[in-house]
Amino acid sequence: MTDRELEIRHRDPRLYNDDLAPIKKGDRNWGWFEIFNVWSNDIQSLFGYTLAASLFISYGLNGWAVMAAIILAGFVVMALVNLTGKPSVKYGIPFPVMIRASMGVHGANFPAMLRAIIGIFWYGVQTYFASTAVALLLTALFGDPGGQWLGMSIIGWLSFVIVWVFQIALFWQGIDRIKHFLNWAGPLVYVVMVALMLIVWFQAGSDLLPAVSTIFSGQSDYEGSAIGAFLAITGTMIAYFAAVVINFGDFTRFVRSEREMKLGNLLGLPLNVAFFSFIALIITAGTLALFGETLTNPSDIIERVDSLPLTIIAAITFFAATVGINLVANFIPPAYDLANLFPRRISFRIGGLITAVVAFFVGALWVAVISRIGIAGFVNALGAIVAPFYGIIVVDYYLVKHQRLNLQDMFSTDPRGAYHYVKGWNKRAIGAFALAALFSISSVWVPALEALGGYAWLIGAALGGLFYYLLMRGQPQAIPEQG
Repeated sequence: MTDRELEIRHRDPRLYNDDLAPIKKGDRNWGWFEIFNVWSNDIQSLFGYTLAASLFISYGLNGWAVMAAIILAGFVVMALVNLTGKPSVKYGIPFPVMIRASMGVHGANFPAMLRAIIGIFWYGVQTYFASTAVALLLTALFGDPGGQWLGMSIIGWLSFVIVWVFQIALFWQGIDRIKHFLNWAGPLVYVVMVALMLIVWFQAGSDLLPAVSTIFSGQSDYEGSAIGAFLAITGTMIAYFAAVVINFGDFTRFVRSEREMKLGNLLGLPLNVAFFSFIALIITAGTLALFGETLTNPSDIIERVDSLPLTIIAAITFFAATVGINLVANFIPPAYDLANLFPRRISFRIGGLITAVVAFFVGALWVAVISRIGIAGFVNALGAIVAPFYGIIVVDYYLVKHQRLNLQDMFSTDPRGAYHYVKGWNKRAIGAFALAALFSISSVWVPALEALGGYAWLIGAALGGLFYYLLMRGQPQAIPEQG
C-alpha cells in the first residue's frame, strides 16, 4: 500500500491516536536483524535456557530426537507468526487495531484486555527474575548484608527497584531505543553463552563427550512412549512462544517488507532455537562431567564455576536477556492494548507506565505471596483462553476478508462501517471464541486433557478459526477501499 492509502482521513478519537495509526512505509526502519533479535531475546532468558536444557534430560528421548522436536517447533512457530505478521507489514497497524476487522471496532478491546492482563502479570514476574541477575552481581561485588522483607533481602529489593526503574527509563525513550537495546542484548547473550560453553568444555576436557553420550542415550524417569515424548517436547516449545504469536503484528508494523520479516523469522526461530539448544546441551553435559549432576539453571552453573569476572559478565548478560524477553512478550503488547482501550487519554507511553506500575506490585509480592496462592495458574488459564483469537484473526484475514481490509473503517464508529457489526461488536466472532474457549480452559483445568501439553494452544486456535469460519460463512463482506 502507498503512504496515501495508509493515511487515515477521518480520525475518531475513540479509536485513533498517533501510536495506533498505520506507520507509513518511509517511517519503517526494521529489517530481518531486528526481527531476529525479537526472537533471540524471547528465547535467551534464564527460563528459556532452563527449558531448553531440561528437555534433553526429562523425557528419556535420544538427544538427536530432542533436537529434531525443538527444530520442528521452531518451524511451526515460524509458520504461525508469518501468518499474523503479514497483515501488519502491509497495513502498518498493531494487534489491537488488526483484530477490529474480526471482533468489531469496540469488540477488539475484549481480546486486547485479556492479552494486556497476561502481559502485565508476567511483566512483573520477569522483572523479579531479571532482578535476581542484578542481585547476583551486587552480591559478588559487595557481599550480602542480610535482612529479609516479603521474601527478599536488602540486595534483592535494591536490585528489583533498579531493574524496574531501568525498564521504565528505556521504554520512555520510545520504540527506537527499545529496538537498539534488543539489537545489543541478543548478540551479547550469544557471545557470553558461547564463552560459558567453551569454559565448561575446556574444564570438562575428555570427560565431555562421554557426558554428551549419556544425555543422548535418553535415560530418564519418563514412562511414556517415544512418540509421546517427541510430541510433548514440540508442544512445550510451541507453547513457550505462544504469548508473542498472537500479537506479532506489534513488531512487524515496523518492518520494511514481508521478505525481511520472513527472513528474520527463519533465522530467529528454527535456526536460532537449534543453535541455542545445542549450546544448552553442551553446557549441561559439561556440568554432568564437572559436578556429577546435570545443572539446568545458569545461575547455579555460574556459582559452581566460581569465577568473579565470569559472574560479573554473566549477571549483566542474564539481566539484559531477561529484560529483553520482558519488553518483547510482556511490555509492548499491553502498552498497545491499553492505548486501544482509551486512545484519547492513553498513549503508548502512558499504557507502558500503567503496565509498569501495576507490574511493580506483582513482582514485589511474587516471592512472599503470589507464587504461593495459585495466581500463576489463573493467568495460565487466561493464556489458554486467548488461543482462539489467533485462529479468528488468521481465518478472518485470509479466508473471510481475502487479505483485503478497509483501513479507513478500522478507525470509524460509523454504523455503516465494515467493522461496526452490531454496536461495534461482531457477535459471531464472540460466539466462535466462546465455543473454542470451552476447550481451551478445559485443557488447563481438566486433568484428563493435561496430556495434550502445548498442543492445547494449537487446538484451541484451530477451533477458534473453524467456528469463526462456519459462523461467518455466507455473511456479506464490505468491499474495501483501494485508496
